[in-house]
Amino acid sequence: MADTLIRNGTIVSLDPDIGDLEDADVLIEGGEIVEIGRGLSASNAEEIDASDHIVLPGFVDSHIHLAQTQVRGIAGDWSLMGDYFDHMLGNIAGLYQPEDMYLGGLFGALEKLYTGTTTALDWSYPNSLEHAERAVDALQDTGLRAVYTYGPPGDDAATWWFDSDVTLPEEEIREFHDEKISDDDLLDLALGLRGPDFCTDEAARSDLELARELDVIATLHMGAACWPSSVYGDDYQGFGAIEDMLGPDVNVAHGNHFAQEDIDHAVEQGVSFSATPEVEMQMGHGIPVTGKVLEAGGRPAWGVDVCSDISGDMATQMRIGLQVQRMFENQAILEGDSEVTEVQTTARDTLEMATIEGARALGMEDEIGSLTPGKRADIVMIRTDDFMTAPCHDPVQTVVFQSDPSHIDTVLVDGEPVKRDGELHNPLLEEEFDRFVASGERLLDEAGVDLE
Repeated sequence: MADTLIRNGTIVSLDPDIGDLEDADVLIEGGEIVEIGRGLSASNAEEIDASDHIVLPGFVDSHIHLAQTQVRGIAGDWSLMGDYFDHMLGNIAGLYQPEDMYLGGLFGALEKLYTGTTTALDWSYPNSLEHAERAVDALQDTGLRAVYTYGPPGDDAATWWFDSDVTLPEEEIREFHDEKISDDDLLDLALGLRGPDFCTDEAARSDLELARELDVIATLHMGAACWPSSVYGDDYQGFGAIEDMLGPDVNVAHGNHFAQEDIDHAVEQGVSFSATPEVEMQMGHGIPVTGKVLEAGGRPAWGVDVCSDISGDMATQMRIGLQVQRMFENQAILEGDSEVTEVQTTARDTLEMATIEGARALGMEDEIGSLTPGKRADIVMIRTDDFMTAPCHDPVQTVVFQSDPSHIDTVLVDGEPVKRDGELHNPLLEEEFDRFVASGERLLDEAGVDLE
């Protein structure tokens, strides 16, 4: 691994001890950030000119289903309970073959890298061990840093959802972890738990205990929409059977309908929350959990969720999530017969939710999420000399409000360039494209989904 010196950039480190620096350098050795400052030198390092660029940590997507990439563009008018459950979880997911998992994951991960995401939690529904293995092959073939989440299979909804008493396959998962994950520095394992919303109390506790035994993140879909209807409303019990098992190794996706006292308790125990604002507002999950987590003294992490619906661009989520939260904050002031004289949640807040808070949700805050000596070199460079980004008066606001993926010039993961001069250079992008498109066409044809 070659040493690299990023020179003369506008550094947005998101490390409070380093702050923002103009005309500064980042020295990378062995994939690790070793120094940040001005006038750095390294005789054998490859130099990257960062003049007219913002240099910042790569985005962290804390919740996405990458395998849905080849059926992108079908769910833009879907609701969660009226369409997504029936068409995706009850139909399309069951038709996935191992190669479909590979192709969806491959192009989903490439989209992540192109749009500046260097780490993602891939919440997966593997129909077999081979499905999971091919999903991980895809992640490895792109160079994305990832947390592969081994969830319930997608081909038997009746067995695995709602009042299910079936637990995750322990021996299969242990074998998978030992043979596919443990020796790869860019990969970690998580368990995709159904939680008390979707299985019996005994199964929910058993799955969480397995995650603890494996020392991996447990991530759960909870508290969204009204599933099952008999549980929600005034009688909704929040974390229910797992309330006494919460900790920093538990991540909740969505959490829209949790009461404030449940959020307070969870944040106190170190639980992380992944808000996916664009999908949640469309599909009927409910109001994003952002405000409740902030009220509890925590901060959520952003995620994309289902790329069958929306793009994988994390910058869109941090922008939408920020402005929705501001809308609620501003409206509360207006309803109190006062004028809004300052915004409460800032551009820097939402950028941190897309970086260091995502890293914290995945248990990786000591490795990634900020530009800090000793952390891995997961870095994005955004052009500021484009007519859409110039002039750059405030680099954080330029990243959040003015830039789009076309302005992302360079992306490094673990010090290795995966995007340079605005282009991905992975040969699989062209080599597998036709198979990727054919996979999506076959899945939709076999599913018989009417998009009219």
